[in-house]
Amino acid sequence: MPALTVLTINGKQHNVDLPEDTPILWTLRDQLGMTGTKFGCGMALCGACTVHLDGEPIRSCITPISAAVGKKITTIEAIAEDKIGKSVQEAWMALGVPQCGYCQAGQIMSATALLRATPNPSDKDIDDAMSGNICRCGTYTRIKAAIKQAAAQNGGAK
Repeated sequence: MPALTVLTINGKQHNVDLPEDTPILWTLRDQLGMTGTKFGCGMALCGACTVHLDGEPIRSCITPISAAVGKKITTIEAIAEDKIGKSVQEAWMALGVPQCGYCQAGQIMSATALLRATPNPSDKDIDDAMSGNICRCGTYTRIKAAIKQAAAQNGGAK
């Protein structure tokens, strides 16, 4: 029988009545109507479902809600409230990164976490941090350029 779970998502508390092993992804999308986080593979291989848990990127398709109790979940819906997240989104738009756009929420979440941890990333830092995010349209060159632009906007790479 499901138990009431309290989750903090984008700064607001949500009470969900779901089994504790329910993935965060399905809680966000199906229970709370936050559809910005996408389902890609369901096995944590593609990165489309990336959200932040206490500021760290996680794959929400395999992370149960029980792992998020007492922690803060941030989704693409609120990433622009973060200075770095906003600059990443602005760079994405300025450089026309999205093609189909399906993977972009996960890409932006991973890029934001990278720049928060490494304000002046090298190409290797970017490649390492973004390697778990697949873009079937192949916009990797534009993704890397947008990350560098966002880093420069925040005082990092020039």
